[in-house]
Amino acid sequence: MGRENEPGNKATKCMIKVVKDGPYLVNCGLPLEKEFVISDDKGTPELYKKGAAYPVQETYSLCRCGRTMNHPFCDGTHTKVGFDGTETAERTPYMDRAETTTGPGLIMTDVEKLCSYAWFCRRGGDAWNLTENSGDEGSKETAIQDACDCPSGRLVAWDKKTGKPIEPHFDQSISLIEDSFRKTSGPLWVKGGVPVESAAGTIYEVRNRVTLCRCGKSNNKPFCDGSHCAARFKDGDPSLSD
Repeated sequence: MGRENEPGNKATKCMIKVVKDGPYLVNCGLPLEKEFVISDDKGTPELYKKGAAYPVQETYSLCRCGRTMNHPFCDGTHTKVGFDGTETAERTPYMDRAETTTGPGLIMTDVEKLCSYAWFCRRGGDAWNLTENSGDEGSKETAIQDACDCPSGRLVAWDKKTGKPIEPHFDQSISLIEDSFRKTSGPLWVKGGVPVESAAGTIYEVRNRVTLCRCGKSNNKPFCDGSHCAARFKDGDPSLSD
Protein backbone atom coordinates (compact mmCIF):
# COMPACT_ATOMS: atom_id res chain seq x y z
CA MET A 1 0.00 0.00 0.00
CA GLY A 2 1.53 3.30 -1.04
CA ARG A 3 1.76 6.13 1.45
CA GLU A 4 1.47 9.86 1.00
CA ASN A 5 1.44 12.84 3.34
CA GLU A 6 -1.99 13.99 2.26
CA PRO A 7 -5.43 12.36 2.62
CA GLY A 8 -7.01 10.59 -0.32
CA ASN A 9 -8.81 12.09 -3.27
CA LYS A 10 -11.47 14.61 -2.23
CA ALA A 11 -12.18 15.97 -5.70
CA THR A 12 -15.48 14.14 -6.09
CA LYS A 13 -18.73 15.03 -4.36
CA CYS A 14 -19.18 11.68 -2.67
CA MET A 15 -21.07 11.74 0.61
CA ILE A 16 -22.35 9.31 3.20
CA LYS A 17 -25.56 10.54 4.80
CA VAL A 18 -26.71 9.15 8.16
CA VAL A 19 -30.47 8.71 8.25
CA LYS A 20 -32.12 9.20 11.65
CA ASP A 21 -32.64 5.73 13.16
CA GLY A 22 -32.05 4.36 9.68
CA PRO A 23 -29.32 3.44 7.19
CA TYR A 24 -26.36 5.15 5.60
CA LEU A 25 -27.20 6.65 2.21
CA VAL A 26 -24.27 6.56 -0.22
CA ASN A 27 -24.05 8.48 -3.48
CA CYS A 28 -21.78 8.97 -6.52
CA GLY A 29 -21.17 5.29 -7.18
CA LEU A 30 -18.75 4.93 -4.28
CA PRO A 31 -17.00 1.54 -4.71
CA LEU A 32 -17.95 -1.13 -2.16
CA GLU A 33 -16.01 -4.33 -1.48
CA LYS A 34 -15.10 -6.85 1.21
CA GLU A 35 -11.72 -6.78 2.90
CA PHE A 36 -10.45 -9.59 5.12
CA VAL A 37 -8.10 -9.28 8.09
CA ILE A 38 -5.53 -12.07 7.76
CA SER A 39 -4.05 -13.08 11.13
CA ASP A 40 -1.38 -15.48 12.34
CA ASP A 41 -2.28 -18.51 14.47
CA LYS A 42 -2.25 -16.35 17.61
CA GLY A 43 -4.71 -13.85 16.20
CA THR A 44 -2.26 -11.05 15.47
CA PRO A 45 -3.22 -9.39 12.18
CA GLU A 46 -0.65 -9.53 9.43
CA LEU A 47 -2.33 -7.92 6.43
CA TYR A 48 -5.56 -7.16 4.59
CA LYS A 49 -6.78 -9.32 1.72
CA LYS A 50 -9.19 -7.93 -0.85
CA GLY A 51 -12.47 -9.78 -1.21
CA ALA A 52 -15.30 -9.55 -3.70
CA ALA A 53 -16.40 -6.17 -5.00
CA TYR A 54 -20.10 -5.38 -5.19
CA PRO A 55 -21.63 -4.25 -8.49
CA VAL A 56 -21.33 -0.50 -8.90
CA GLN A 57 -24.48 1.43 -7.98
CA GLU A 58 -24.83 5.17 -8.26
CA THR A 59 -26.73 5.30 -4.95
CA TYR A 60 -27.36 2.67 -2.30
CA SER A 61 -28.24 2.35 1.38
CA LEU A 62 -26.16 0.38 3.88
CA CYS A 63 -27.61 -1.22 7.00
CA ARG A 64 -26.83 0.55 10.27
CA CYS A 65 -28.94 -1.50 12.69
CA GLY A 66 -27.19 -4.82 11.97
CA ARG A 67 -30.45 -6.70 11.50
CA THR A 68 -30.99 -6.64 7.74
CA MET A 69 -31.54 -9.93 5.92
CA ASN A 70 -29.69 -8.51 2.91
CA HIS A 71 -26.24 -7.55 4.26
CA PRO A 72 -24.73 -5.10 3.78
CA PHE A 73 -27.74 -3.32 2.32
CA CYS A 74 -30.71 -1.92 4.22
CA ASP A 75 -33.98 -3.83 3.85
CA GLY A 76 -36.08 -1.67 6.17
CA THR A 77 -35.66 -3.89 9.25
CA HIS A 78 -34.67 -0.85 11.35
CA THR A 79 -38.29 0.29 11.31
CA LYS A 80 -39.58 -3.12 12.45
CA VAL A 81 -37.15 -3.46 15.35
CA GLY A 82 -37.34 0.14 16.53
CA PHE A 83 -33.64 0.79 16.00
CA ASP A 84 -32.26 3.68 18.06
CA GLY A 85 -29.50 5.14 15.91
CA THR A 86 -28.94 8.26 17.99
CA GLU A 87 -25.57 9.77 17.11
CA THR A 88 -23.35 10.22 20.16
CA ALA A 89 -19.91 10.79 18.62
CA GLU A 90 -17.86 13.74 19.84
CA ARG A 91 -17.30 16.64 17.46
CA THR A 92 -13.95 17.70 18.91
CA PRO A 93 -11.32 17.58 16.14
CA TYR A 94 -8.93 14.63 16.13
CA MET A 95 -5.82 16.63 17.04
CA ASP A 96 -7.55 18.31 19.98
CA ARG A 97 -8.21 14.87 21.50
CA ALA A 98 -5.04 13.04 20.54
CA GLU A 99 -2.42 11.73 22.94
CA THR A 100 1.13 11.77 21.62
CA THR A 101 3.95 9.24 21.77
CA THR A 102 7.31 10.61 20.69
CA GLY A 103 10.28 8.51 19.66
CA PRO A 104 13.69 9.33 18.19
CA GLY A 105 12.50 8.81 14.60
CA LEU A 106 8.73 9.12 14.72
CA ILE A 107 5.73 10.70 16.42
CA MET A 108 2.44 8.86 16.84
CA THR A 109 -0.92 10.35 17.82
CA ASP A 110 -3.74 8.30 19.29
CA VAL A 111 -7.43 8.91 19.96
CA GLU A 112 -8.42 5.77 21.86
CA LYS A 113 -12.15 6.38 21.59
CA LEU A 114 -11.95 5.84 17.84
CA CYS A 115 -10.66 2.27 18.25
CA SER A 116 -12.50 -0.27 16.09
CA TYR A 117 -10.63 -3.33 17.42
CA ALA A 118 -8.74 -4.17 14.23
CA TRP A 119 -5.67 -5.15 16.31
CA PHE A 120 -3.03 -4.11 13.78
CA CYS A 121 -1.43 -2.00 16.53
CA ARG A 122 -0.21 -5.29 18.09
CA ARG A 123 1.79 -6.35 15.06
CA GLY A 124 5.52 -6.44 15.71
CA GLY A 125 5.07 -5.87 19.46
CA ASP A 126 2.89 -2.81 19.74
CA ALA A 127 2.77 0.46 17.88
CA TRP A 128 3.57 2.64 20.91
CA ASN A 129 6.69 0.72 21.95
CA LEU A 130 7.81 0.61 18.33
CA THR A 131 7.44 4.39 18.14
CA GLU A 132 9.51 4.83 21.30
CA ASN A 133 12.18 2.62 19.67
CA SER A 134 11.92 4.31 16.28
CA GLY A 135 15.64 5.07 16.22
CA ASP A 136 15.78 1.54 14.86
CA GLU A 137 14.72 1.63 11.22
CA GLY A 138 12.86 -1.68 11.40
CA SER A 139 10.84 -0.58 14.43
CA LYS A 140 10.07 2.73 12.74
CA GLU A 141 8.80 1.08 9.55
CA THR A 142 6.63 -1.38 11.48
CA ALA A 143 5.16 1.42 13.61
CA ILE A 144 4.30 3.38 10.46
CA GLN A 145 2.63 0.36 8.88
CA ASP A 146 0.73 -0.40 12.09
CA ALA A 147 -0.62 3.15 12.12
CA CYS A 148 -1.46 3.15 8.41
CA ASP A 149 -3.35 -0.16 8.74
CA CYS A 150 -5.48 1.19 11.60
CA PRO A 151 -8.79 1.49 9.70
CA SER A 152 -10.41 4.01 12.03
CA GLY A 153 -7.47 6.41 11.94
CA ARG A 154 -7.17 6.12 15.72
CA LEU A 155 -3.41 5.98 15.17
CA VAL A 156 -1.56 8.41 12.93
CA ALA A 157 2.21 8.37 12.39
CA TRP A 158 3.96 11.71 11.86
CA ASP A 159 7.30 12.48 10.22
CA LYS A 160 9.49 14.15 12.83
CA LYS A 161 11.46 16.14 10.26
CA THR A 162 8.53 17.58 8.31
CA GLY A 163 5.82 17.46 10.97
CA LYS A 164 3.44 15.98 8.39
CA PRO A 165 1.20 12.93 8.82
CA ILE A 166 2.22 9.74 7.06
CA GLU A 167 -1.05 8.65 5.52
CA PRO A 168 -1.86 5.81 3.11
CA HIS A 169 -3.23 6.96 -0.22
CA PHE A 170 -6.77 5.74 -0.82
CA ASP A 171 -9.18 6.34 -3.64
CA GLN A 172 -12.57 7.07 -2.14
CA SER A 173 -14.29 3.78 -1.34
CA ILE A 174 -15.90 1.65 1.37
CA SER A 175 -14.69 -1.76 2.56
CA LEU A 176 -16.64 -4.22 4.70
CA ILE A 177 -14.12 -5.55 7.20
CA GLU A 178 -14.31 -9.28 7.92
CA ASP A 179 -12.21 -10.95 10.65
CA SER A 180 -12.12 -14.69 9.98
CA PHE A 181 -9.92 -15.45 13.01
CA ARG A 182 -12.35 -13.85 15.47
CA LYS A 183 -15.40 -14.92 13.46
CA THR A 184 -16.84 -11.42 13.40
CA SER A 185 -17.87 -8.88 10.81
CA GLY A 186 -16.29 -5.53 11.48
CA PRO A 187 -17.26 -1.99 10.54
CA LEU A 188 -17.58 -0.08 7.31
CA TRP A 189 -14.08 1.15 6.49
CA VAL A 190 -14.51 4.50 4.74
CA LYS A 191 -11.41 5.56 2.85
CA GLY A 192 -10.11 8.62 1.07
CA GLY A 193 -11.68 11.51 2.92
CA VAL A 194 -15.35 10.83 2.20
CA PRO A 195 -17.53 13.30 4.14
CA VAL A 196 -20.04 11.80 6.58
CA GLU A 197 -23.13 13.92 7.17
CA SER A 198 -25.15 13.51 10.36
CA ALA A 199 -28.90 13.08 10.42
CA ALA A 200 -29.05 16.70 11.58
CA GLY A 201 -27.24 17.86 8.43
CA THR A 202 -23.80 18.68 9.85
CA ILE A 203 -20.55 17.22 8.54
CA TYR A 204 -18.24 15.26 10.83
CA GLU A 205 -14.53 16.02 10.64
CA VAL A 206 -13.34 14.68 7.29
CA ARG A 207 -10.48 12.23 7.71
CA ASN A 208 -8.65 9.87 5.39
CA ARG A 209 -9.73 6.81 7.40
CA VAL A 210 -12.88 6.34 9.46
CA THR A 211 -14.91 3.30 10.52
CA LEU A 212 -18.70 3.40 10.71
CA CYS A 213 -20.73 1.04 12.89
CA ARG A 214 -22.82 -1.57 11.06
CA CYS A 215 -23.73 -3.86 13.97
CA GLY A 216 -25.98 -1.26 15.62
CA LYS A 217 -24.29 -1.64 19.03
CA SER A 218 -21.70 1.13 19.09
CA ASN A 219 -21.80 3.71 21.87
CA ASN A 220 -20.01 6.16 19.57
CA LYS A 221 -22.49 6.24 16.68
CA PRO A 222 -22.15 6.63 13.81
CA PHE A 223 -18.56 5.48 14.34
CA CYS A 224 -17.47 2.00 15.35
CA ASP A 225 -16.26 1.41 18.92
CA GLY A 226 -15.50 -2.31 18.58
CA SER A 227 -18.87 -3.46 19.93
CA HIS A 228 -19.19 -5.93 17.05
CA CYS A 229 -16.58 -8.12 18.81
CA ALA A 230 -18.56 -8.53 22.04
CA ALA A 231 -21.78 -8.93 20.03
CA ARG A 232 -20.14 -11.56 17.77
CA PHE A 233 -21.74 -9.74 14.87
CA LYS A 234 -21.83 -11.75 11.63
CA ASP A 235 -23.13 -10.69 8.25
CA GLY A 236 -23.38 -14.20 6.86
CA ASP A 237 -19.99 -14.35 5.14
CA PRO A 238 -19.01 -18.05 4.82
CA SER A 239 -15.57 -17.42 6.33
CA LEU A 240 -17.23 -16.59 9.65
CA SER A 241 -18.82 -20.01 10.09
CA ASP A 242 -17.87 -21.75 13.35
